[in-house]
Amino acid sequence: MAFDAYDDYEQGERLQEWLRQNGISIAVGIALGLVLIFGYKQWRAHQEENRVAAAAQFGAIKSAYASGKNSEADALVGVMLDKHADSPYAVFAASARAASEVKEGKLAEARKSLQWAQSHADSEHGAMKALMTLRLARVELAQGKADDALAALDTMPKDQYTALRGELRGDALVKLGRTSEARQAYQAALDAYGKDAPQYPSVRMKLDNLATAGKQGA
Repeated sequence: MAFDAYDDYEQGERLQEWLRQNGISIAVGIALGLVLIFGYKQWRAHQEENRVAAAAQFGAIKSAYASGKNSEADALVGVMLDKHADSPYAVFAASARAASEVKEGKLAEARKSLQWAQSHADSEHGAMKALMTLRLARVELAQGKADDALAALDTMPKDQYTALRGELRGDALVKLGRTSEARQAYQAALDAYGKDAPQYPSVRMKLDNLATAGKQGA
């Protein structure tokens, strides 16, 4: 028992000595840990506030465009891109502005809006970036820039928007007079769409028209 008591006393003394030597470091470590935890919570709260604000502003943008208040909507988009450039809602806002610009025949402006959206789309969410790229290629083709449209489509992941990409690729190849490649692209689009898709008949017609044109030119 005496030895046990001595051991307890000795261990207690060693603990106190260790605390005297390391107490400041422990206190500093605890303080830093609390600061980090508090800072992280504050950062998360700030992030959530920004997300909510961006979502609300995007709702206002959609409402303004839907009401035909394009100037007001454009101004809101400008604020969104300035204050929430790292938010997915900013990408959607730029795309919404591009859609409005296309309706007004402002293809050059729409292209710039979509280039911004594409470059700011989160690469971790490939579907969003691919969608912006697809829309950009569509505008470039409407501008007569078939080569640029093809270049944009070539950057898309092969498993994203396969049918839409194939159809648009076929349209671009037709513009460039690359008929054989266009047929392949349209066929790939048809295979990806499936016969029940609403787009199937129009793409089938494009493919058939190429075959007819080929026979007439033979």
